[in-house]
Amino acid sequence: MRENGGTYMSDALPTDALMGMRIGISVATSADLDQLGLAETQFRTVLGELAQLVVTAGGKLAYGGNLRQGGYTAFLIEQMRTYAPSSRPLLNCLAWTEHRKLPLSDIDRQREQFGRYGEIVCLSVSGEPVDPAAGRVEDPMPDSDPEIRHRALTGMRRYLMRHADAHLLLGGKRGGFLGALPGLVEEALLALEARLPVYLAAGYGGVTAEIAKSLGLSGAPEVPHRMDATPPDPRFLNSLERLRELTNAPAWAGLSNGLTDEENERLAGAHSPQEIAALASRGLGRLRRST
Repeated sequence: MRENGGTYMSDALPTDALMGMRIGISVATSADLDQLGLAETQFRTVLGELAQLVVTAGGKLAYGGNLRQGGYTAFLIEQMRTYAPSSRPLLNCLAWTEHRKLPLSDIDRQREQFGRYGEIVCLSVSGEPVDPAAGRVEDPMPDSDPEIRHRALTGMRRYLMRHADAHLLLGGKRGGFLGALPGLVEEALLALEARLPVYLAAGYGGVTAEIAKSLGLSGAPEVPHRMDATPPDPRFLNSLERLRELTNAPAWAGLSNGLTDEENERLAGAHSPQEIAALASRGLGRLRRST
């Protein structure tokens, strides 16, 4: 993977190596960056490297994010404009509770800004595509029912998994989540239950590191416990236990991502954007060659 004292071998994929594949991305800010001596700019660089890797090899991306200015959806669409062909390679899925809190004109404006580089699909509570203008007016019509919000986020994540051929996780919040479970943990569970190949870039901490450790990857970083940290949400702890139960099930086949155990350990602990992208590239390339 590394030669000449520090250059990463990228296992660069041919321009059509991922043609017909869509890679799901789960990403959310990691609260562990300061403790790991890392920065948000590095975190975004990793995300940008991974997005570039997929689209320059002919693949597409799927992400379940909001349309907040400066957020990860906006960052990804900028990456598409820089690196991708104009074939709408980014699928952004909006949960019911996300698009209902926006004016219709905002959704239209964002779709226009996505242009030839991305598609926005608005989903029902159960996770089926809907016309966001059906049954409403221009003004936002937010739904504040927590049960509806939980169902809508789970529905969006199920839709995401149905439209992905592999899934990659990075960062994630341990608390303050809006769904029934922390978003990245629920997406990891759904991906593994659907037997999708899963890549855990856990070196930036957050929930991805907890997921990696729950699945038996010792390469994930250990983050010192903050003395002022709030007690973990029981739903978070229960969701990690569900991941551990998966590894003990007779049908458990590992991450099935084209990487060896050693390579998955390295991916779980890597900080370098180039190394993370190179390992993901190696796994995806092997998967494609095996089909």
